[in-house]
Amino acid sequence: MNPNIKGALIALMAFAIYSAHDVVIKILGGDYSPVQVVFFSVLFSFPMAMMHLLRDATHGTLIPVHPWWIAARTIAAVVNGFCAFYAYSVLPLAQVYAILFAMPLLITVLAIPVLGETVRLRRWIAVGTGLVGVLIVLRPGQAEFELGHISAVISAICGAFASIVLRKIGRDERSVVIMLYPMMTNFIVMGAILPFVYVAPPLDDLGKLFLVALGAWVAGRLLIAAYNTAGPVFVAPMQYSQILWAAFYGVLFFDEWPDLATGIGSVIIIASGLFIVFRESLRSDSEKPVLRTRSRPETGAAPQIAPMKRIEKAWLKSRKSRLPK
Repeated sequence: MNPNIKGALIALMAFAIYSAHDVVIKILGGDYSPVQVVFFSVLFSFPMAMMHLLRDATHGTLIPVHPWWIAARTIAAVVNGFCAFYAYSVLPLAQVYAILFAMPLLITVLAIPVLGETVRLRRWIAVGTGLVGVLIVLRPGQAEFELGHISAVISAICGAFASIVLRKIGRDERSVVIMLYPMMTNFIVMGAILPFVYVAPPLDDLGKLFLVALGAWVAGRLLIAAYNTAGPVFVAPMQYSQILWAAFYGVLFFDEWPDLATGIGSVIIIASGLFIVFRESLRSDSEKPVLRTRSRPETGAAPQIAPMKRIEKAWLKSRKSRLPK
C-alpha cells in the first residue's frame, strides 16, 4: 500500500477513536463536572505516559529552558482541555468540532507575533473566510449563545496558542518537560477543585473515565504512527473526518441532528483549513506551523506528536549505540 494512503487511513482510525473518546466525555458530562472528568483522565493516563517519558534519553533536568513560554503553554493547555471537555458535555458534538476546527486558522494568525511568520493575502483571505464560518455556526443574535459556545471558542484560542508555543520552543526543550508540566498542572489544579464538585462514580463510570484516558492515548499513538508513515499534508486533513463521526454519534446517542447553519459553517471552516494546509505544503521553508502542529484539545495526558517522535528517535539511537558492533 502507498505510504501516504496508509498514513491517511491510520489517521482516520485515530480521529474515529478521538470522536468516540469525545462521546464518552459528553456522556460523563451529564453527571460529573468537567473538573472530575479531566482529573481522572489525567490520573489514568499517568502509567501510560510515564512508560514513554522514562524513555527520554536526552540529557538535562526538568527545569525549562524557556520557563515563561512553558508556563504560558501550560496555562493554555489546562484551560484548553477544561473548556473543551465542558463544551463537549453541553453542546452538540458537531457544533463543538466546527468551532475547534478554527484552530488551524488561529495558529496561522498567532504564527505572526510568536514565530515571526509572514502571512500573505491568500492565507489572510482563508483565515477571514474561516472565521465567517465560525460566526455562521455561532449565529450571534439569532440563536441562544450559551456558555458552552464561549468555552469552545476559548478552547480553540488556547489550543492554538499552546500549539504555536510548542512550535517555537519544541527544539530547545526536553520532550519530558513539554509533556510533564501540563499533565502535572492539570492534576494539581483539578485535584484542588475536585473536593468541591466530586460525585462518587460507580464502577461502570470509572470504566468510562478509564476509556477516556485510554482512547486519548491510543488515538495519539496512532496519529504519531500516521505522521511517521505519510507526509503531513496527507495526515492533517483527516482531522476533519470528525465532523462525520459527530453527526453519526449525535444522532445515534443524543438525538442531535446537525442544523443547516452548523453544516454550512463547517463546510466553510473546513475549506479554509484545507486551503491553508495545502498552501503550506507547497512552501519550501521549514516554518509550517499548521502542518507541523496537532489540532486537538489537550489535557497534557495524551501523547504529543513532536515530543513523542523525539523521545522515540533518541531512545532508538541510544539503544543502537549500546548494541555490540
